Amino acid sequence: MNRFAYRTTGLAIKALSFLSRARINIHGKENIPEGALIFVSNHFTRVETLLLPYYLNRLTHLPVWSLADYSLFKTYLGRFLDKIGAVSTKNPDRDLLIVKSLLTGEAAWIIFPEGHMVKSKKIVERGRFMVSFADGRRPPHTGAATLALRTEFYRKRLFKLSKEFPEEAKRLMDLFKIDAIESLLDKNTYIVPVNVTYYPIRAEENILSQLAMNLVEEIPERVIEEIMTEGTMFLTGVDADIRFGKPIAVSNFLKKIAIDNDMSARREINFDDPIPSKQIMRKVALGLMNRYISDIYKMTTLNYDHLFASMLKQIPGARMNEGGLRRKVYLAADFIKKKNMPIHRHFNGDQTPLLIDDRFDIYRDFITLAVGKGVVKKNGKVIEKDRSKFSSVFPFHRVRIDNPIAVIANEVEPLTDLQRHFRRIAWQPDCWIRRKIVAQLLKSAVSEFEADYEAFYIEGESKKKDVGRPFLIKGRSRGLGVVLVHGYMAAPLEVKELARYLGRRGIWVYAPRLKGHGTSPDDLALRTYADWLKSVDNGYAIISNICKRVVVGGFSTGAGLALHLTTRMREVKGVFAISPPLRLQDFSSKFVPAVDAWNRIMSRFKFDGAKKEFVNHNAENPHINYLRNPISGVLEIERLMEFLEPKLSEIDIPVLVAQSQRDPVVDPGGSKRIFERLGSADKTYLLFNFNRHGILLGEGAERVHQAIWHFIKHLR
Repeated sequence: MNRFAYRTTGLAIKALSFLSRARINIHGKENIPEGALIFVSNHFTRVETLLLPYYLNRLTHLPVWSLADYSLFKTYLGRFLDKIGAVSTKNPDRDLLIVKSLLTGEAAWIIFPEGHMVKSKKIVERGRFMVSFADGRRPPHTGAATLALRTEFYRKRLFKLSKEFPEEAKRLMDLFKIDAIESLLDKNTYIVPVNVTYYPIRAEENILSQLAMNLVEEIPERVIEEIMTEGTMFLTGVDADIRFGKPIAVSNFLKKIAIDNDMSARREINFDDPIPSKQIMRKVALGLMNRYISDIYKMTTLNYDHLFASMLKQIPGARMNEGGLRRKVYLAADFIKKKNMPIHRHFNGDQTPLLIDDRFDIYRDFITLAVGKGVVKKNGKVIEKDRSKFSSVFPFHRVRIDNPIAVIANEVEPLTDLQRHFRRIAWQPDCWIRRKIVAQLLKSAVSEFEADYEAFYIEGESKKKDVGRPFLIKGRSRGLGVVLVHGYMAAPLEVKELARYLGRRGIWVYAPRLKGHGTSPDDLALRTYADWLKSVDNGYAIISNICKRVVVGGFSTGAGLALHLTTRMREVKGVFAISPPLRLQDFSSKFVPAVDAWNRIMSRFKFDGAKKEFVNHNAENPHINYLRNPISGVLEIERLMEFLEPKLSEIDIPVLVAQSQRDPVVDPGGSKRIFERLGSADKTYLLFNFNRHGILLGEGAERVHQAIWHFIKHLR
């Protein structure tokens, strides 16, 4: 082992890291035990042969050697592989060298039991592990299992013979260059499963492939494919999730009478001598191999491409609706999160955008790839898949370029429980899927409220739970539904009278609870308008899965949030904004900029005790509204409206804007300005002669309800 070469490898990887946009994420490093270690990993790219030994060396502080295909030693890489501790698969002393280095603790090993790169990721055939490669199929190698078993066999044999047959023990110690028997006692042999998952996998021409084709004559197609695939992944940005599984203690697999008899045999046994328990050892090695191959693939870091590719494959029939596919993937994503399966970081956030605007381009990226590779054809919102793309055999060295969708689906094929769940979802009718999503979102919204209420409850200040709990009012027809958003420092109860009024006229209405509301001001002080938008998005997801058409409306800040949603969701049929807050004119709101400046000064000089985080609020509806107004909350309203104002011209659907002309909180001139900036040709502006801000409650509120109903009725 050449340590200079090891350092050179480290420097090379650091240099590549500088040039690459890849993100390496390590999981489960606590699973790496002390002892004689063999790491077994899946193998999809050339990079793993450098990447894994480098990171394993950093984690274990041991040299990490590897087995490499003998053909690589015939290339320009041969000398380099020798120096960094790689051993040819056809080295006649291979097994002895590995067992010796494991017994002495000289090195740990990384072995790829698949035997070579599995470019198709096809590892299962009729329920059995079967590796696909250029020349056909075969089971994974048992070499790692055999070497681990032999290492533990000799460790135990040496310990037994040191007491019963010291001459043979001394001979074996000389063979393995072991100085003292005591050094073996606490070095159990372990196999550590490793999984490397890449996301996204895309193959296209890149600067590396172009350079290769321009500079090298008659470059093999296989090499071009590898540069296109792996070059694109690492140059354009890929997440490489490296997971370490629970270590497998090899000693547990040697508890067989015949094996124990051979370990205790008081006779000379040379390293390659046949022993009576050889066939049993082979059978044990096969079982051990199946165990760690299973463990490797159970650690696959599931991502959205896996879900879309698998669902596309499983859905019966060739034609499907885009929305239906996205809904089924949403349910699949919820399943894997609840099962605590290894997941990509994209699943850590809110998944609702997948159901509504796909703002993170998760679906768009996948479907663009699928269309580009001819896996599907797209006609409006209908897609039609080519089933042959999931069953035809593609050239092994072209499959990552020609059919990456099948490659992605193959990667999760070994996860049998997941595949069963995919099939159940894929075969369900869309009406069942929609009902399931609605029930799940409603339950989640209530659970979130209950948790927040318990966490932020303040005796004497928090209202009753009925004030803040989100609610759904059922209509008579699923033709049209309304998402109804309450205002700042309020709660869903604020809009319940209007919701009931619309419900009596057959309209479905859902009133979400904006995050931070219905609990206590301390909760609201921690929230941003992005949190409020998520609450509205969830509401839209609920109603859009119940009704064919959706109208969005809100009061005060809720009106601003409703308008914001409309700029993102082109499917909304209409929007009503009651007292939208482009300009705030009440005293407490005007006081906020000065208080915010004061707080910044106090923070700079570390006088946190002098900061003023709340101002008093003279609530119109004290049974609903907070009586303390967090400074941070008012600033969030301003940020919301600053973001929204330049986008108002994009709203081209029917709009109703209404306000009290004597509103003490929201400047009527601001709502008029909103109205004038709207891009819609079908828009209405109404002024009511009330001397209050909350015009959805109290005397005369039914006139406002009637105006809203008239607007909605116009859209039906």
